[in-house]
Amino acid sequence: MESVQAIKQRFGIIGNTPGLNRAIEKAIQVAPTDISVLVTGESGVGKESIPKIIHQLSHRKHNKYIAVNCGAIPEGTIDSELFGHEKGAFTGATQTREGYFEVADGGTIFLDEVGELPLTTQVRLLRVLENGEFLKVGSSKVQKTNVRIVAATNVNMFEAIEKEKFREDLYYRLSTVEIHLPPLRERQEDIHLLFRKFASDFALKYKMPTIKLSDSAVQVLIKHRWSGNIRQLRNIAEQLSVLEQNRTISAETLMSYLPNSSSNLPAVIKTSKSESDFSSEREILYKVLFDMKSDLNDLKKLTLELMKSGNTKDVEKSHEGLIQKIYGNESNDDEADYEEETAHSSEVLSIPEHTIHREAPDPVTDKYHFAEEIEEEETLSLQDKELELIKKSLERHGGKRKLAAAELGISERTLYRKIKQYDL
Repeated sequence: MESVQAIKQRFGIIGNTPGLNRAIEKAIQVAPTDISVLVTGESGVGKESIPKIIHQLSHRKHNKYIAVNCGAIPEGTIDSELFGHEKGAFTGATQTREGYFEVADGGTIFLDEVGELPLTTQVRLLRVLENGEFLKVGSSKVQKTNVRIVAATNVNMFEAIEKEKFREDLYYRLSTVEIHLPPLRERQEDIHLLFRKFASDFALKYKMPTIKLSDSAVQVLIKHRWSGNIRQLRNIAEQLSVLEQNRTISAETLMSYLPNSSSNLPAVIKTSKSESDFSSEREILYKVLFDMKSDLNDLKKLTLELMKSGNTKDVEKSHEGLIQKIYGNESNDDEADYEEETAHSSEVLSIPEHTIHREAPDPVTDKYHFAEEIEEEETLSLQDKELELIKKSLERHGGKRKLAAAELGISERTLYRKIKQYDL
């Protein structure tokens, strides 16, 4: 069995922190077996090195090693990529195609960003892990494969399981052995070593002198949080190598390349997503439904009180705020329309005082007054009929204006004005 140091030299791994050494030791130990391995760690920590070590130290090293970035393949085609498809299985499938599990038979498949797999694909993958069987898309013929699966993810798998984005049974099948790679901020003694290695590589690549850091720049380098980990450190080294004329980099120069370099405050690490999820669509929907229920209860209370009291003006005064909340400006508009209509009606139906109280009318005038009285009686009779119809309709429909208005053949707004007019 090769030593950890030998593996580092063979695969170009820089660093000597305990967390890194422990990860490499576990990779060496599980390599000769066919155990499924899950590599975890933040983005940019170098998770892709572990599957290569496992494959090269296993009995499968002479067979194929295929790395698949699950997050980069569209959801609609990932099943076809992994398991293949039959001709005519879907639009554009002009010929039968072998998937990665068929091509890598006898070898190793590295599933990077496995946490991004769709749930339907997770079911297919679970079947492969359990008995080595899979179906091509569009086929009913079961095929067998013998592959070693090593997966990697930067997703918090327990949160994904809790949110039903990842199958719990698949997680435990993948993580028979879990190898965790620490973030760069936990490998402070390795940061300068890595930077010097990158600076040397870029000097060779671009045929220019190697950049060096001043003592103060080294301290800035070590204290930075490196949220992008090794990938971010490599990018900074490349930028400095290409852009800086002075090959000795000062602290000020280095800080100008680092994001948020003016602040060394600790980063906020999310321990739970329950707080951020409070504003999710589900919570917003619940809030809207509760508000609607509250409004409905208020409306029921208002209607019941109106039915019991029969006095719309008193009810309106005591529940002015509630009516404004439910009907908005409509109630104000109705009141203005009602006042205007009432004023107009009073003008039309008003009878001159001298025609009623004249004590000694002549015969001609008498006749005229008699016609006026008949007209007034008929008008009042029509109003009485209208009032009676409205009352009956409201009683029949339990005070529901909408149903009563529909039965009477008038709009709900007109009915509202009539209710106020007759003080129902």
